[in-house]
This record gives sequence, structure tokens and C-alpha cells, in this order.
Amino acid sequence: MEEKQEFQRKMKSRHVVMLSLGGVIGTGLFLSSGYTIQQAGPVGTILSYLVGALVVYLVMLCLGELSVHMPETGAFHSYAAKYIGGGTGYTVAWLYWLTWTVALGSEFTAAGMLMQRWFPFISVWMWSGLFAALIFVINVLTVKFFAETEFWFSLIKVLAIILFIILGGAAIFGFIPMESGTHTSVFSNFTNEGIFPNGAFAIVMTMLAVNFAFSGTELIGIAAGETADPEKTIPKAIRTTVFRLIIFFVGSIFVLSALLPASDAGVLESPFVAVLERIGVPFAADIMNFVILTAILSAANSGLYASSRMLWSLADKRTISPFFSRLNKQGVPLNAVMFSMLGGVLALLSSVIAPDTVYVVLVSISGLAVVVVWMSICASQFLFRKQFIREGYSVKDLGYRTPLYPLVPVLAFLLCLASLIGIAFDPTQRIALYCGFPFIAFCYGSYYLTKSMKRKGVNYVTEKRSY
Repeated sequence: MEEKQEFQRKMKSRHVVMLSLGGVIGTGLFLSSGYTIQQAGPVGTILSYLVGALVVYLVMLCLGELSVHMPETGAFHSYAAKYIGGGTGYTVAWLYWLTWTVALGSEFTAAGMLMQRWFPFISVWMWSGLFAALIFVINVLTVKFFAETEFWFSLIKVLAIILFIILGGAAIFGFIPMESGTHTSVFSNFTNEGIFPNGAFAIVMTMLAVNFAFSGTELIGIAAGETADPEKTIPKAIRTTVFRLIIFFVGSIFVLSALLPASDAGVLESPFVAVLERIGVPFAADIMNFVILTAILSAANSGLYASSRMLWSLADKRTISPFFSRLNKQGVPLNAVMFSMLGGVLALLSSVIAPDTVYVVLVSISGLAVVVVWMSICASQFLFRKQFIREGYSVKDLGYRTPLYPLVPVLAFLLCLASLIGIAFDPTQRIALYCGFPFIAFCYGSYYLTKSMKRKGVNYVTEKRSY
């Protein structure tokens, strides 16, 4: 009998925290935040991010209990399969795999386009290929090397955000003069166009985008199977990650809102560049170009890791070919990494060859997937705790306990569900439902069809042996 291979538990708390931050902090904050401010207004955007932070915190509290009690690679896919049903686990895994695979394609393209600023004579595709090769090599060496690389990738953008908040705060309160020589009142941009310039409903629509902006925090759960001392590392990582996300996102939005009129924010390539130029920081555009490039590579690095581990988990549960569950000597699922990278390359090609058809469908499904994954985490924790008590165990036996059970999982589930319902009222996001639900139905159908075929195959072999 073949000996079961196991992952190497090489990740420390700092690695897990930065892995999660690496998946969350990306172009959504650095490039798209200006549009969000324009739509909901400064106050509305801050409120939306605070509510989004509450949702992600509640979901992470649920994930913490599951990950500490059952620290395994694949995390929420395994929990959904065990406590909700095999079809749900299978569907959640493919949704999450597709999310990160599609992201890989867009991130490699964006990275290549950013390099055009410094090297306009070199093709975008050459840079995209180079960065894809770099991310692939980082992922196929050792888990420790991957974690260390992601730590430094993420640290660059974290330090950049902290420096931006400090400089912006100093400019807001008059310690640093603006380039124009004028001093802006702290709250003038918050009230000039009214507290909610486009109405309160715009806040609801922004919250949908905010949920997607916080996606990636759940990477903490995926890394649980490769984390040293998960009982201490995972809860600490959850606490510090969510706290830092609130500081970084809300702090950045506050500075952007105070120093940039909402009417200007949405038309700018990067609101961060605009603010730094108004403060008078030399080479502001080049500095932010480098930070955004680092953010993109960090997100791609996290994405390839997440998608390959989800594929490995599917194979480990024998729902797809065991070919993808094989680990090399370094404890890396090489086949799963290669297949996920191939998926990223195909997504990259579809964004060029069929941007209005195939790629739109892929992006729509991946956008919906994050909220569905979070809902599965909440439902899994709710059902796990019920079963745990029913089997005669005490809550005190848990290494980490989700507080205020069952309020936390139920509230988190309902808030995520509200996001899905809200999508139906937004014409620009409604396509996510049109594409997402058929894909979910396809996953469920293929799971039960495959399961039925396997059962018939086993019965056939059994009957033949009985003769």
C-alpha cells in the first residue's frame, strides 16, 4: 500500500498573516478605491468598509474554530464536504479554484502593463510570461521559500500603506503643506457634496464590492495544513489580519477622502498617486507603480498557492484523479500547481481572444464565488458545533471557540446572503447570478453523476467477481 504523503508544516504566524494580507491587498485598494468613493461618497465608503470588515471578521471567527480543530490543507472545502455534503464541498472547491485561476490571468496582464511605464519598447506579453514563470518557480520550490517570499512581497505594500496614511494624516492636519500651498480642512471633502451624494442605496451597492475587496482573508484556513502549531498560529493570524485590514483599508479611504474631492476620485488612474502628487512627494507615480506591481505579484503568488491546494484537496478526497494529490520531495503538489498555472494562462488568453464572452463569464463566476465560499464556512461551523455537542463532547474541548454561537455563524451567513440578493438589483453585477448559478448547478450535477458512475462501476466489478 502506498504511504500517504503529507505536507510540511513550515509556515509560522508571520507567514500566515502576510499570506492572507497578500491575497487581500491588491489592485482593488490601490486602483479601484477612487471609483468606490465617487459612487458612495467618503462617509458612505467608510461605512461600507466597516460593515465589510465586520462580515469578514465574523466569517474568520467561524473559520478559526474549524481550522484549529481540523488543520488541513483545503480547509473549507473539506469542512463543507464533511458537514454540509459532498456535492457542496466539491462545488465550493471548484468555485474557489476558478476564482484564483481567473485572477492569475488578470494579474499577469496587469503586471505586464505596469512595466510599460518604464519599458514601453518591450511587449506586455513578454513581461506577463516572465512574471508567470517567476510565480511558478516560487510555488514549486519549498513551502518555506514560498512563505518567505510572500512575506516580503506583502511587507512592501503594507509598509507603503502605513507610510501613505502617515504622510496623508500629516497633510490633513497641517504638519505637511500641500503642493499648492493651501491647507485643506479635515472634513471639507466629507461634507462638500453631502454625506451621501448618490443616496443611501449607493452604500448597499458599494458593500457588494467591498465584500469582494476583502476576499483572500480565508487563505488563513487553506494554509492551516502547512502551519506550525496551528492551535496558536491560526487564532493569532485571524486576530492580527482582520485588525490590520481595518486599519489599512479604512485608514487609506479616510486619507483619500480628506485630500481628494469625491468628484475627482473616480476618473483618476490611481487615487493614491493623485494624493501623493498633491502632497508633493517626488516620483509619486513611479513609487506607486512599483508598489502596485508588488501588490499584483503578491496576489498572484497567493492565488497560485490557493488554487493548487484546493485542487490537491479535491484529489485527496478522491473526487478527482489522484494525479493531483501527489507531493514531491519538498512537500509541494507539483501536478496541481502546474494545472492551476495552465488554467491561469488559459484565463489570460481568454481575456484577449474572447473578452466579451468567455472571460466575462469566468470573471462573473469568480466574483460570486467568494461570497458563496464564505457562506459555506459559516454553515460548516454551525453544523460542526451541533454535531460536536451531539457526540458528547464539551465546548471546552475545542482549541479555539467561535464566540456567541450560534449568533456569529447565523449573522455572518445572512449578511453574505444579503450581498447575493443585492447583486440582483445592480444591472452591472447581475450577470454574476446569471453565470454563477448555472455553474454551481453544473458542479453539483457532475459530482453526483460521477459518484453514480463510480458506484455502478464498483457494483459491476463486485458482480463479476461473484461468478
